[in-house]
Amino acid sequence: MTGVLSREEIRRRVDALGPWFHNLDLRGVSTAPSHFLGDYPRVKWRRFAGVIPDNLQDKTVLDIGCNAGFYAMEMKRRGADRVLGLDTDDEYLAQARFAADVSGLKIEFRKMSAYDVGQLGEKFDLVIFMGVLYHLRHPLLALDLIHEHVARDLLLFQSMLRGSNQVDTVECDYDFWTTSQFDSPGYPKMHFIEHKYADDPTNWWAPNRACVEAMLRSAGFAVAAHPEEEVYLCRKVARSGAAAIPAIPRGAAR
Repeated sequence: MTGVLSREEIRRRVDALGPWFHNLDLRGVSTAPSHFLGDYPRVKWRRFAGVIPDNLQDKTVLDIGCNAGFYAMEMKRRGADRVLGLDTDDEYLAQARFAADVSGLKIEFRKMSAYDVGQLGEKFDLVIFMGVLYHLRHPLLALDLIHEHVARDLLLFQSMLRGSNQVDTVECDYDFWTTSQFDSPGYPKMHFIEHKYADDPTNWWAPNRACVEAMLRSAGFAVAAHPEEEVYLCRKVARSGAAAIPAIPRGAAR
């Protein structure tokens, strides 16, 4: 139905569905032209788009925390057979459905938390987990659940990073009295945000680079490419000695 909308009608719908975090180009209408990060997320996408296969024909994609659907739509444009976007925010999902419709892209969107992905009952060739980790109260659990239930091969991951970019070589074990490693800038660290960061109460964590890479390894994802400071393309591998993943009740806090 939206395929016949005029540019002015699209503009009215965009304004009604706003504010937008993704700046999308909907047949000449920008959804967030004054974004504080610039032409986001396209400006970021250009820096790592090359690590994703140009042809995703016969592949399935799951976009967890899809927001207004920018990455889901880019995967569909690359020919992905099935693309499913998940988010917990009704307003983002409404934006995503409208944007995909205007763009003529067949994408399914559902309201679902990262903790509930086991309910999907299927695995995907590519799982996108961009800009979600630090919004979760239980971030490592979310990675474990992705590995356990929905990742078949590739994980495209991004997180806000704060602190040192240094990555130390960490020993497999330290005795109880050895503590100096914890003071090193390159030791894996995740800062807890009790109240707000950037005026956002869902910014719970601010990991450093060493922490993100350690968490990915711990959850069973091997880094295949690191094309952009915050972005990793990973392959699913077997976890060594991992504990069983507990179930999370439906509707658990982000």
